[in-house]
Amino acid sequence: MKNNDAFARYSRLPTEQSNPRTRDLDRLPLRRVLEKLNHEDMLVPKAVAKAIPQIEKAARAVSRSYLAGGKIYFIGAGTSGRLGVLEAAEIPPTYGVAPGAFTALMAGGQMAVFLSKEGAEDVYENGFGEIKKLARRGDTVVGIAASGITPYVKGGLAAARKAGAVTVLLTCNPREKAPEAGIRIAIDVGPEPVSGSTRMKSGTATKLALNMLSTSSMIISGKVYRNWMVDVKTTSKKLVLRAERITATVGGVGQAEARRLLDLTGNDVKTAIVMARLGLSRGQAAARIRKARGFLKDILG
Repeated sequence: MKNNDAFARYSRLPTEQSNPRTRDLDRLPLRRVLEKLNHEDMLVPKAVAKAIPQIEKAARAVSRSYLAGGKIYFIGAGTSGRLGVLEAAEIPPTYGVAPGAFTALMAGGQMAVFLSKEGAEDVYENGFGEIKKLARRGDTVVGIAASGITPYVKGGLAAARKAGAVTVLLTCNPREKAPEAGIRIAIDVGPEPVSGSTRMKSGTATKLALNMLSTSSMIISGKVYRNWMVDVKTTSKKLVLRAERITATVGGVGQAEARRLLDLTGNDVKTAIVMARLGLSRGQAAARIRKARGFLKDILG
């Protein structure tokens, strides 16, 4: 793209516009600056709510991929990429999924998570090549790009589409048609408080949407009973105590009995709960869970 064309295209992006409500930021007392930033932040959840139908489609795709043994990839650059890294890192301990089921790819590689690597997002071929090596039919690839036009992300989505994977674009640019994406989650947050600083409202909107996407997809995949994370992995003292509390509360037993059952099951919360509620052995409880495909509601009501 020629410089003049690129200048014109970027100047038209919703994420690059000047916000008329914050044009006097540098003239205001600090308290007023904070109040204005807070007011802009309060607009974000309403914008995310309008995208719920598209988030629903994406969540069903993620759940289908997961339950069928496929993989889910998040691909992004800058703030968007880092939010994808957070999502992929936090799902395994929360919902007990195997490492590698959710993977994040970041423009510029792992070090770019901690230190910005300028220009990495501009290489379409890198995104295409990285996803081409990984994605297969049955997988879901979620591209995250506030502007909607990040070449690295567009390349990754194009490769995923070619491989037969489900493609999702999460963006804050409702104008971008994104032919590479089968599902487009477009959240119109309006211009940033500081023009072009997409780590602000766009970042907040992206994090909210990703929270909804991953959480809802795990709920419909049987990873939650009522509102308890019954597949939690006990990888820290806090999570060990959480597992005991969930087992005691849902299983209807005391803490000591919850601890005994967790010891018997290797800290498998679901199995411990079914043993507690139905008076079954470990093997019997595990068999019931397999038959129910992991959905405790089908066992316990």
